[in-house]
Amino acid sequence: MAKGGHTLKQLWVFPGQGGQHGGMLAPVPAVLKEQVAALLDMSFPDTDAVYTDSVQLQVAIALLQVSETQELMAAGFTPELAAGHSLGVFAAAYSLGSLQLDDLFKIVHYRASLMQASYPSGYGMGVIVGLPRTSVAKLVAQVTTTDAPVYTSNQNAPDQVALSGELTAIDAVLQLAKANGAAKALRLRVPVPSHSPLMNGVAQKLTKAMAGVQLTPPQGIYLTNDGGRPTKDPEVIRRDLSDNLAHPVFFDDMLAVAADYYPQVVVSFQPGQPFRKVLANRFSDDVHQIGLASMSIDDATFLLNKWERGSQNE
Repeated sequence: MAKGGHTLKQLWVFPGQGGQHGGMLAPVPAVLKEQVAALLDMSFPDTDAVYTDSVQLQVAIALLQVSETQELMAAGFTPELAAGHSLGVFAAAYSLGSLQLDDLFKIVHYRASLMQASYPSGYGMGVIVGLPRTSVAKLVAQVTTTDAPVYTSNQNAPDQVALSGELTAIDAVLQLAKANGAAKALRLRVPVPSHSPLMNGVAQKLTKAMAGVQLTPPQGIYLTNDGGRPTKDPEVIRRDLSDNLAHPVFFDDMLAVAADYYPQVVVSFQPGQPFRKVLANRFSDDVHQIGLASMSIDDATFLLNKWERGSQNE
């Protein structure tokens, strides 16, 4: 049972980079911004220009997600299941009470610093929609070289495959994908080649840093990035937070596992709402959907309370 006596079974979904925009931190309470600014000795200009910097971007996304999590918890709601995509794993672990606030921001800052130092320019990610992974892998094999590597990366839906690597190589694969009938093929607003072997070195350093972070058993079910394994084991969570950068995120598998637990509500956290169609396709119409990019926390809690009363009267 959730805190405050709520029984509505919720899946909370935390995205990673890509949906960011200037001004997204406007709803974050000043006291939380000041707390994190003091902890990390940084400021939050909250502009599109500054979000080309991986450290500013990743910490800001974590700040936004923590703020939304705290507000929903203050209203008495907690998740039964939490699924974080890439950077979103940290907020997911926090929402379940496994990762503490200061540790979250310190490790996200360190993670982003490592990523930016490893690939300060010339690398990133792309996405192809409308082709299966096997077809995308064949296109990648035609393009990738030692000097300009590109890899198949995240799988967000059966026909949605991400690319990670050197930008000219990504562009070449995107052009081939369009020529082979892809419905969409474009670069993502991610300035590093996440979730590929190019991140092995970063993952190794992050694993060492995570060894000193205290994790407690989560208060709900955590879904890992690698295939959506459901777990309440802090050490499995630690491994997922540590090395997911070096492996693709199989988000579609995560949602398939989540669906087996029959959540009544799916809450999508900011920034953006990148998985709106994916979530709508995965869950039946009787599963309520809340996208915090398109409604306030007050409106979200109003709906959650309304649906709670409805479920109790059934």
